[in-house]
Amino acid sequence: MTSIVCYLDFISPYAYLAFERLPEALRGVSYSVRYKPVLFASLLKHHGQLGPAEIPAKRDWTYRQVMWTAQQQKTPLEMPLSHPFNPLGLLRLAVACDAAGTPNRYTCETIFRHVWTGGQEASDTARLAALSAQLAPVQDAASERVKEQLKAHAAEAIALGVFGVPAFVVDGKVFWGLDSLPMLRDYLLGGAWFAGSAWNDAAAVKIGMARSVAVRE
Repeated sequence: MTSIVCYLDFISPYAYLAFERLPEALRGVSYSVRYKPVLFASLLKHHGQLGPAEIPAKRDWTYRQVMWTAQQQKTPLEMPLSHPFNPLGLLRLAVACDAAGTPNRYTCETIFRHVWTGGQEASDTARLAALSAQLAPVQDAASERVKEQLKAHAAEAIALGVFGVPAFVVDGKVFWGLDSLPMLRDYLLGGAWFAGSAWNDAAAVKIGMARSVAVRE
């Protein structure tokens, strides 16, 4: 059985779409998945990136593209009233639902659907309280232990080379994004491409020019 670690943040519509698509993508494969919530913003900060929703034109495109993709893959999706929002309450709740900080699929599914169906405020205090009552966490979501578990997931992800969500890590290989699911499936089924040197060759390509270098027109 192959062990897969899925790093996710409920703020990401792509993480939601990939989460919903994952069972289909892995059909016929012997696997186990551990879900590890991470604060997407911490990954962006570490790598010096802006989030998609921080670039106005990209924000508009992202929302259009995910809504189109959702109807294509027949996944219910309604944008929350506000996005981006502060996902820490949801992330800590997810971590608190398991003693080891790795929530099961039901917990993640429930939180994702809290955000991405219904078209309501994802971080609304009353809704978060109701969600917590439904999930009945085994730890105090506001405890230092839970906060440290969440931070540890992010530190672990960064150490593995994760830079965005969703990310699936198998055998030290990082597969990023909704559109990586076919590639992940091919790897798990022993795809011939992975038997060669192509995976490592991609990392050996030289950087021809850094953005900070002036370019003459």
